[in-house]
Amino acid sequence: MAAVTAKSEPEVRLEIAAPGLVDIGANLTHSSFEHDFVAVIAEAQAAGVQHILLTGTDLKTSQASFNFTQRDQQLFSSTAGFHPHVAQQVTAGHLAAIEKLVAKDRVVAVGETGLDFNRNFSEPDSQLAVFEAHLQIASKVSKPLFLHQREAHKPFFERLSSYRKELVGGVVHCFTDSRSALRDYLDLDMHIGITGWVCDERRGKDLQDIVSYIPQEKLLIETDAPYLLPRTLRPKPKSRRNEPKYLTEVLRILAECRGEDVNKLAAATAINARRLFALPSP
Repeated sequence: MAAVTAKSEPEVRLEIAAPGLVDIGANLTHSSFEHDFVAVIAEAQAAGVQHILLTGTDLKTSQASFNFTQRDQQLFSSTAGFHPHVAQQVTAGHLAAIEKLVAKDRVVAVGETGLDFNRNFSEPDSQLAVFEAHLQIASKVSKPLFLHQREAHKPFFERLSSYRKELVGGVVHCFTDSRSALRDYLDLDMHIGITGWVCDERRGKDLQDIVSYIPQEKLLIETDAPYLLPRTLRPKPKSRRNEPKYLTEVLRILAECRGEDVNKLAAATAINARRLFALPSP
């Protein structure tokens, strides 16, 4: 008997009536994109992604992200900073280099910076010192912050609060914390970045329950590619690598959780991103 070949399940795509999505966080300098970067960008644009912020997490990725912005300033902007995981290796010279980099036009935010006491790849004292240095830089250059916080809400909130009057704003990226933490960040007039974490029925249930409390004008969406592939994608991608084209899935689940029209939410998040990061008009 001849073997029966299963038909491949067609990819489910969310149709956006007015393309123009902004992915406010993608680590496209990651080595996994080296072999097919052009295709990844083409597929993102075909899905309706109109602008991507490339995340800098250390000096090398911050410089590389900036270099990409010089290829296409309508499509790319970047951030520059040191992720808390690498805080222990940061020197005064490194911080001076970041301060010089964030003064450039297409570098639109200071970070990724903050505190991560979940893994403590760097000692907490080092994280706090480097975080404060970024807060000082942001206050000097008058650019928003691209923030990371995991299991460190109290010291993070205290330090951010103490500088808030000197800052133009920022986004708590990849938010996964509690409703009380959310309230604290909104009280500081921070934006909130939502990733594929909201698509995870296991870890993301608490987030699904509270995203409706985020005012629409403070809401941003991101992939954090190549991390946090949405678990709700059907069919499931063969690769575990997340890509900007899957921003539409984050949007779809977020709109579902909030009970909102997906196209209106798409437009709102894009407007919010362009306003916060002073992005070029589409």
